[in-house]
Amino acid sequence: MSADGIKVLKTKIFDKSKWMQLPRDVVIGHDALSQIPKVCEDLKLGSSVLIITGPRTQEVAGREVNEMLARLYTVNHFPVTRISPEVILEAEGAAENADFIIGVGGGKVIDTAKIVSYNRDSQFISVPTAASHDGIASARASVPMEDGSVSLQAHPPIAIVADTGIIAGAPHRLLASGCADIISNYTAILDWELAHRIRGEEISEYAIALSRMTAEMLVQNAALIKPHQEESAWIVTKALVSSGVAMSIAGSSRPASGGEHKFSHALDRLAPGKGLHGEQCGIGSIITMFLHGGDWRGIRNSLRMIGAPTTPKELGIDDETAVQALMAARDIRPERFTILDMALTEESARELIRMLYKE
Repeated sequence: MSADGIKVLKTKIFDKSKWMQLPRDVVIGHDALSQIPKVCEDLKLGSSVLIITGPRTQEVAGREVNEMLARLYTVNHFPVTRISPEVILEAEGAAENADFIIGVGGGKVIDTAKIVSYNRDSQFISVPTAASHDGIASARASVPMEDGSVSLQAHPPIAIVADTGIIAGAPHRLLASGCADIISNYTAILDWELAHRIRGEEISEYAIALSRMTAEMLVQNAALIKPHQEESAWIVTKALVSSGVAMSIAGSSRPASGGEHKFSHALDRLAPGKGLHGEQCGIGSIITMFLHGGDWRGIRNSLRMIGAPTTPKELGIDDETAVQALMAARDIRPERFTILDMALTEESARELIRMLYKE
C-alpha cells in the first residue's frame, strides 16, 4: 500500500534544497554501550533526554543507559510494546521537554524514536539490541496499519552505538534476518536501474555502488556468520550501517528496497507475524534475482549458509499465500516500479514459488 495520506509524520515546509543527513558518530564493538555518555557529550544535544525502550530491551540495555546518563542529564523513559500512530502520539507527549531522544531496542523501538524525533525536530541516537534489519541506521520507519505496514520517510540517527556483545547475545534468527535484508540490496539496485531505464527515474551511482558493495561484503563473509559470535555481529552491524548511509546518500530507500521489499510487505498483510522482515526480503530477493536473470542460486546458497529461510515453508507460510503476495506486490507502493510490476501472471508466480524448492 502507498504511504500517501498517512498522518504519522509531521508535514515539513517545502524547500527546494536537498539535504543529505548522515550519522555523525558511529560506535560499533565490544562494550560500546559504555561509550554513550561520551557520544552524548560530543554531540552536545542538550541537557534532557527521553529514552525509548521495549520491556525486554529495558532489561538488556535500557536500564544501563538510563543509569549512565542520569548522572549527567535529566532522563525520562517511555516504554514501547508496539508501534502505532497512537503510541507515536503518546511518545511525542513524553518527549515534549526532551532535548534529544535515544532508542534502545529493536525495530519497533528504533522506528518509534525515529518518527518522534522527526516530528519534534530533535535528534535521536540509535542503540540497537539486535541487528535484524537496516532500520537501525536508515531514515525509513515502518508503521503497521490496518491494511499492512507502510514505510515512511523520517530522518537517520545522528549517532549509532551498537554493542556487539549485546547484539551477539540476541537470537541468531534476528542476525540472519539482518543478513538477508542486506543481501537483498543486490536486487533492490537492479530494480532501481530497471526503473531508470524504463521510466527515467533518477538514480545515484554512488548510492548504488555503496549498496552493492555492502551486499557483496556479506555474501563473501557468509561463512563467518555464526550464532552468538561477536565477529559475526560486527560484520552484520557494519553492513547495516553502510546500507543506511547508502539510503541517506540517495535521499530514499531505493538502494535497499525493491520488489523483494514489496513482496515482504505483501506477506505482512496476508500472513502477519509469520516471518521477519529481512527473512521475507531474502526469499523475495531469490525470486526477483531469477526474474532479472542473475545468480539467484548464489543468493540462496548465501542465505542457507547464514541460517536464513529460503522457502515459504521454512517461514510457516503456505505456498499459495506466497503466490498471492507476489501478485499483490504491485499494489504496495505503486509509485515504486520494480520487476514485479511487469505483468506477472498467477501461473508464473506459482512457478516462481516452485522454483524456490529446486536444487
